[in-house]
Amino acid sequence: MIGPLAVAISVLSLALAAWAFVEFFRHREPTRPLFQGLGVVTVLVLAQVVALGVGLARGHGPEEGGEVVTLVGYMLTALLLPPAGAVLARMEPTRWGSLLIGSAAVIVPVLILRLGQIWNG
Repeated sequence: MIGPLAVAISVLSLALAAWAFVEFFRHREPTRPLFQGLGVVTVLVLAQVVALGVGLARGHGPEEGGEVVTLVGYMLTALLLPPAGAVLARMEPTRWGSLLIGSAAVIVPVLILRLGQIWNG
């Protein structure tokens, strides 16, 4: 687990969520910069997931088999949630699309935090 990357993901994702929620309350549809921000979060999450996958392949990480399965589940969820939020927001080009992006962006730091807890035991 790359600690500084986890912090960067969390800070960027929460800032994106705040921005998306402001857009929602202002009755604005999601704009290109919101989607680009979600793309940046996705790339950072991908880097973290790759680092965790390499660590698992080298024998690091959780000791118990059940925790490895849980870790992989969180890794997949963290990796797939931002693109899913973007797809749903594209399907809903109203203010609710901004809410979808904000919701996805607010969940990502929780997943990253949980990944760190499982990884460190």
